[in-house]
Amino acid sequence: MLQEVKQETKKRQGSILNDTTTDPNKILPMRYKWARQHYKDGVANNWTPEEVSMQKDVEQWKSPTKLSPSERKMVLWNLGFFSTAESLTANNIVLAVYNHVTNPECRQYLLRQAFEEAIHTDTFIYCCDSLGLDPDEIYTMYEAVPSIKAKDDFVVNLTTSIFDPNFKTDSTENIQKFVLDLIGFYVIMEGIFFYAGFAMMLALKRQQKLVGIGEQFEYIMRDESLHLAFGCDLINTIVAENPEIWDETFKAKIIDLIKQSVELEKQYAYDACPEGVLGINAEQFCNYVEHITDRRLQRIGLPKIYNKENPFPWMGQATDLAKEKNFFETRVTEYQTAGSLEWD
Repeated sequence: MLQEVKQETKKRQGSILNDTTTDPNKILPMRYKWARQHYKDGVANNWTPEEVSMQKDVEQWKSPTKLSPSERKMVLWNLGFFSTAESLTANNIVLAVYNHVTNPECRQYLLRQAFEEAIHTDTFIYCCDSLGLDPDEIYTMYEAVPSIKAKDDFVVNLTTSIFDPNFKTDSTENIQKFVLDLIGFYVIMEGIFFYAGFAMMLALKRQQKLVGIGEQFEYIMRDESLHLAFGCDLINTIVAENPEIWDETFKAKIIDLIKQSVELEKQYAYDACPEGVLGINAEQFCNYVEHITDRRLQRIGLPKIYNKENPFPWMGQATDLAKEKNFFETRVTEYQTAGSLEWD
């Protein structure tokens, strides 16, 4: 028994989980250079919502004719979903992921991501304040709207065990539970559940409607692309260092969960946009969700399921921001283009 413990400890040394040799307070020398690069990319994308003018958005929102009832509903539902989803993600990072990923350069990125989630939360406060929305309506949609509640509950249910204060990633089963948490928040929440909403809001912006909110969603999507990339690298590294977790049963479970998440996101798309807007219908949003889901599956070494073409090729262009972008004559901020990132 002692020999088995020694072998297990030796196997865990120098790994991204259960590292007994690395001081989490000592960031140099770095083992995982990809984590450092994601941190630097995040810094290069720094922004705040107040940099974006909301004047034209306020004028359109107050006008009885410039936005249809379907468009207004779609905007409210997306603000309602994202306002709580960002908080759920931030809580997971701070209370769960940071606790179990002891590698210092990964923790540095997690701190950066937590800051970005706070910026996103502030964005929805800014939007609500600017448009004069009822916060009780927006911030209770995660309980009042069934398809929003279903998405939030689905992700939270994947993560209950790792919030146990006695939980440790000290066995194959528990490492699998932790990886499911990472898949729940990085792949499903940030990589799938966010993207029908992104497409809806950027479709409005393409028609010069609520351009200020649309620009903020562009920057959020840019951040989320980095979060997704980091999360997938983290998952892939854990799997590479713990190959015993990646058996056919576990992979089948992941694929099944992702299929379930796609159905939840498709239901949300139909509920939020039942009649379509601007020549785009709910079926196209669903096709887009299936398209990006295949990309998420491939990113973590799993096969494609849906084989759908991208119905919205402009989604990539929408987040390819230019440097020195002038927000309606407000202050100029430098933004780094990141051609290596995958926006859709």
